[in-house]
Amino acid sequence: MLRIFMLWLLAGLPLHAWALHVTATTASMGLLAREIGGETVRVTVLAPSDRDPHALQARPSMMRALRDADLVVAVGAELEAGWMPAAIGNAGNPNILPGRIGYFEAAAQVPLLEAGQPADRARGDVHPMGNPHIHLDPQRMIRVAHALAERLARMRPNQGEAFRARAEGFERTVSARMPHWRARAEHSPGAVLHHKDGLYLMTWLGRPVLGYLEPVPGVPPTAAHLERLASTLQGHHGVVLRAPYQPARSAEFLARRLGWEVRVVPMEPPSAGRVTDYLGLIDAWVDALASAGR
Repeated sequence: MLRIFMLWLLAGLPLHAWALHVTATTASMGLLAREIGGETVRVTVLAPSDRDPHALQARPSMMRALRDADLVVAVGAELEAGWMPAAIGNAGNPNILPGRIGYFEAAAQVPLLEAGQPADRARGDVHPMGNPHIHLDPQRMIRVAHALAERLARMRPNQGEAFRARAEGFERTVSARMPHWRARAEHSPGAVLHHKDGLYLMTWLGRPVLGYLEPVPGVPPTAAHLERLASTLQGHHGVVLRAPYQPARSAEFLARRLGWEVRVVPMEPPSAGRVTDYLGLIDAWVDALASAGR
């Protein structure tokens, strides 16, 4: 093997040809893989940053990426349930099936909010395993980073200490910004969200979710629901937050009725993002929340 490796180098072939091929379902998972894996990984992200990961469909390009993958890094908790099982099932790669070393779920590494709810369609798009939107919680992302380092170390034992060191670096960088985030959001009266995707960050910051534009998760806002929400919140202060791919009309209606501001906040970092982009993602949410406290 050493002779082959030396011949490879002498032939001028790139070192990344020896890298682990990682396929991440979302940009935040890709960011973690990139930060922890360093030069040892090549990362492909399946869900574009500006798309709702609930609503994607399995595509041939996904199956190609999964066919070549050594490791899948998924959010889990059924976030990708509408498309990931079909994509993996048709990829023809048994090494990345759930339960194998080549399949990693972030949500399985941390306790989840709203776990154990009944899978009742009358209650909307409920995830019985728990709320899957953990990436907006910096504390949970740190825990996932360390767990991912251990998984990569199992796959490349000679790089284990490097993976662990990068996880420590991710923790230091994110932890250093935490006091700023909490202090900046401290006086925010809270926010109305479109979906329960911001619940983890609001909980971590200790800021109240004042309501949801969706009457139940995954069900579009109705006029009756928005009227009830406006009536309940009349006289309160706050901000309406929505992602770029979530419809503007309902958020703007409620904001006009209440005299609030609508802020459009990113739900994911850029597809090729690094840790500074993750800090920027949380910054954007915290700045939007702080705007309501002025």
